[in-house]
Amino acid sequence: MRILLVEDDEQLVETTARALRSQGWVVDCTARGEPVPRSLREDAYDLLILDIGLAGIDGFETLRRVRAESLAVPVLILTARDAVEDRVRGLEGGADDYLVKPFALTELVARARALVRRSQARTSNQLQLARLRIDQEARRAYIDEEPLALSAREWDVLGFLMTRAGKVVPKEHIALASNAWDQGVSDNAIEVCLSRLRAKIEPGGVQLRTVRGLGYLLEEIV
Repeated sequence: MRILLVEDDEQLVETTARALRSQGWVVDCTARGEPVPRSLREDAYDLLILDIGLAGIDGFETLRRVRAESLAVPVLILTARDAVEDRVRGLEGGADDYLVKPFALTELVARARALVRRSQARTSNQLQLARLRIDQEARRAYIDEEPLALSAREWDVLGFLMTRAGKVVPKEHIALASNAWDQGVSDNAIEVCLSRLRAKIEPGGVQLRTVRGLGYLLEEIV
């Protein structure tokens, strides 16, 4: 799971990010709302955690811009404002849930997990690119109707890349895509996995291309 945390309180950012990362989630942080829509367009985030009281444009305006671009990421707003009208304004503006500061980190983690689970349940479990299809619920991959034999690592990496098809994915994100790797997985182990996966999916009209200095791009062969 990948989370974008938008908060300008450095101490709160540190403790919140640490709690989320302890669950094995990837957390990117920013202190301002202006770059948020662009970040959501360029990267496949599973959740946006958004503070209302930001410098520059506040959380309400950030949320308005996100929803104006039809960015469907679930949004959890954080606010020190306990007034009912502020909570209502956030929810009516497109937020999915809210937490009032100060909050328990265990509750934040539980709400984050519930929002992502709810969001994923609304989307199809089937993803397809060219003749390659994956069933996320069954954890199976197919070329046409022929099942692919994939290791646990290969499946995790393929599923991760399929949700980000057409976008360059850094190697360090791929390293976090599978629980089948030990911590501190080597670059060589990742390269071996990607090489094997590349050979298996290419017959389906899909290529896994290395973008030098940036990462990897899963795309249809044209």
